[in-house]
Amino acid sequence: MKYLYRLVLGLGLFLHCSLQASLQLGSLFTDHMVLQRDMPIPVWGIAEAEATVQVSFGDQVKRTTADAAGKWMLRLDPARASFEAQTMTVQVLASDDATIELSDILVGEVWICSGQSNMQFHVNSVPELKALTSQAKHIRSFEVKRTVAFSEQSTCEGEWVDSYPSSAVAYGFAHFLQEQAEVPVGIILTAWGSSSLEAWMPRDMVATVPHFRTMMEKFDADSVTRRKIQSILDGPQPWSKSDDVFLRRQANILYNAMMAPLAPFASRGLVWYQGERNTQSMHGMVETPWFSYNSGMLKYGDALKEWMLRYRQEWGRDDFQFLVVMLPGYYKALETGPQGDAESPVTHSWAWMRESQLKALDLAHVAIANTIDLGDEKNIHPRDKLPVAERLALLAARDTLGLEITAEGPMMQNVEASEDSLVVHFKHASGLTTTDGNAPTAFWIADESAKWVPATAEIRGQTVVLRSPELKRPLYVRYAFAGKPNVNLVNGSGLPTYPFRTDSFQP
Repeated sequence: MKYLYRLVLGLGLFLHCSLQASLQLGSLFTDHMVLQRDMPIPVWGIAEAEATVQVSFGDQVKRTTADAAGKWMLRLDPARASFEAQTMTVQVLASDDATIELSDILVGEVWICSGQSNMQFHVNSVPELKALTSQAKHIRSFEVKRTVAFSEQSTCEGEWVDSYPSSAVAYGFAHFLQEQAEVPVGIILTAWGSSSLEAWMPRDMVATVPHFRTMMEKFDADSVTRRKIQSILDGPQPWSKSDDVFLRRQANILYNAMMAPLAPFASRGLVWYQGERNTQSMHGMVETPWFSYNSGMLKYGDALKEWMLRYRQEWGRDDFQFLVVMLPGYYKALETGPQGDAESPVTHSWAWMRESQLKALDLAHVAIANTIDLGDEKNIHPRDKLPVAERLALLAARDTLGLEITAEGPMMQNVEASEDSLVVHFKHASGLTTTDGNAPTAFWIADESAKWVPATAEIRGQTVVLRSPELKRPLYVRYAFAGKPNVNLVNGSGLPTYPFRTDSFQP
């Protein structure tokens, strides 16, 4: 039986439904979808209470029974990657035999791409990536409509299309991953500019993230804000720019509308390009302006780890992969600290956010794409998105495809004090060199006085030796620990060295 899309008024959501409207599928189940290979595939929806629902895909036939509320879910067995279009049939085994048939389905690698404006940044604005779209084959996308909701939603508006995503980073990632995997790639894009980490948190994270609990208590008590949100949702569209900004800078309500409906759709993991909204303060919870009321840079790392663990619960997989884009070079000093320049290692700059982001590496199945050599000192929306996408794809190829490749630049392993010098030992440092043939830059050293001075750096094998005539006994190192450092240290694969500091001085 043919199906149609029914617009659910008030929520702006689409569901597949039969002519009898007695069978509905989750929003991600549409024609042209890509299913994740080599793992169980959840399929879910709504039918009549206690109805028997049957799903057929390939040579599989699975059945389940809807609960008293009509909700049902079953899991198909893992399927192999396939470029051959297949059909999925879902039917209620009853007198009316309500049926939905989905066509042109591929099986391959599926990733969710989320974050704020740099994830949303359009592929047409990056000529190098736009030029590659003519080669886009076997890449499909589902773009979630940007909206909010006060409670977790089970559906969202969008559909799978046989085309690449609009996001430059998401498309580039899919393009380079498809080259490595040689299977279809599906991208689920759910991103909204200037949104904070807290915007994408489920409400129950108040139990694990103290500052988020405070944020939600204030939100619940703020009847003016809640009425304004409801008024915008009830009003005409498109929204004004000010209303759009007002919605996307709130906590929790983006998750409710734009992420909750996606789980537990089978996918390899999530690419996360976010953090700029949380850089307006060091310690967070700044009352003015209101949209700076969030983690700040120092709390971000711990909150990010809790967020990842919570999403893994939502998807029911401990190996749900996270690929995080480190914030690239950009300079805007906070007024709370020393007012150095873009290369200062002590200014309250994005350096502290990058350090927080790197805390996520404490968890398994997490990787960080290093972008310290990219970005623009004055533009928070840099256009050099192609290398970001390439590095994300390398990490995915190594960590989820099992390819034996170099996917990371040098990472500090330990620092050895040697008389008047410090020797920095790195991992992933085969072929350690500089991009310009000059000595390594962006190293600063200090002694117990915490006075930081530029270091003279020399490469020795897979180490870098640091000295300064200003220090007799240096103790600590900060590398690329600045808003927009001038860096040149790479490994033999041309991948940049990760920023680090070895001191524990408080900002």
